[in-house]
Amino acid sequence: MIDVERARALTPGVRHVTHFNSAGAALPSRGVLDTVIGHLQLEAEIGGYEAAARAADRLQAVYGSAARLLNCSPDEIALVDSATRAWDLAFYAIPFQPGDRILTSSVEYASNFIAYLQTAERRGVRVDVVPDDGLGQISVDALRDMLDDRVRLVSLTHVPTNGGLVNPAAEVGKAAKEAGALFLLDACQSVGQLPMDVTELGCDLLSTTGRKYLRAPRGTGLLYVRPGVLDSLDPPFLDLHGARWAAPGRYELQPGARRFENWEYGVAARLGLGAAIDEGLGWGLPDIRDRVYALAALLRERLAEIPGCRVHDQGAERCGIVTFTLDGVPADAIKARLSALSINVNVSRPPSTLLDMTARGLGDLVRASVHYYNTPEEVARICAALEAD
Repeated sequence: MIDVERARALTPGVRHVTHFNSAGAALPSRGVLDTVIGHLQLEAEIGGYEAAARAADRLQAVYGSAARLLNCSPDEIALVDSATRAWDLAFYAIPFQPGDRILTSSVEYASNFIAYLQTAERRGVRVDVVPDDGLGQISVDALRDMLDDRVRLVSLTHVPTNGGLVNPAAEVGKAAKEAGALFLLDACQSVGQLPMDVTELGCDLLSTTGRKYLRAPRGTGLLYVRPGVLDSLDPPFLDLHGARWAAPGRYELQPGARRFENWEYGVAARLGLGAAIDEGLGWGLPDIRDRVYALAALLRERLAEIPGCRVHDQGAERCGIVTFTLDGVPADAIKARLSALSINVNVSRPPSTLLDMTARGLGDLVRASVHYYNTPEEVARICAALEAD
């Protein structure tokens, strides 16, 4: 069980804002702040290269922390600067051929779908959207019916940017494996919010960020690559870190997932990522999930009691992301009203998940995303603010 008072005492931001925007960027802990600021101070005092050398063991330990988070080996982890970079490195490394198919879901994030469309134009692949089931999540039965020997990739967003649902990733992974297709999981909104085990999920590739539910600094992310698929991938970018210049006309790729990394990165931010992962593991991901889910359920319940407020979440399993509208009040106006009261939310717009929001006839949505440091009193505060008009 989460010690909420301790969690809040270790989170400076809760003294200044009521933060319901963890799906955008969660509030960092004092430990993460001290780690990042401390290293930046060291760089200023002795130099960037020298500070990195002094932190070499701690930097190496970040791989072990990430591996424990995902239940894999450290050499299956590449540390990069964002979830977008991690996902792009994985996707654009796949050697698509004309006639290949990509299967995805209706709640796919815009950046991913744009990459599918670009690859369709460049490589002659076909992009097919798997229908939803009656609860709004990807239909595993429909997926199985659509899988054939032309499907090169099943690509799935685990937790969409809006809508609150958690897609049945492990069932998707099992179906993809049986069909011999690669499985790429966008776990940008799920890592740090719920337990993640790449063996149970059955994914070949997984991308995520640090800034959301992991509570790490912006400019951090990671990519998991299953060893069995590593040599079938062609990293789209290489430098002297991802590969070794072995002879004038030859280079050799780094062993393991680190071939997807590049030489330059923010050392302080990476150390902060390691500190954030260790803290999340210390709290316990099952306990984090249980508290986040309970707070989100409470928020949905309270919002539904407000006249004119409509909650737009779906899925058999619902996470810490809550989306809603208030009749007659634009989402941006709601965000501005709440911001004036030091309550942070975000706005999700149709282009972010175009297929889903178009199919459901939705416009801009207010997105309130909770974390374990939030409280029922803060839930009451945001609802009171929405009712006071």
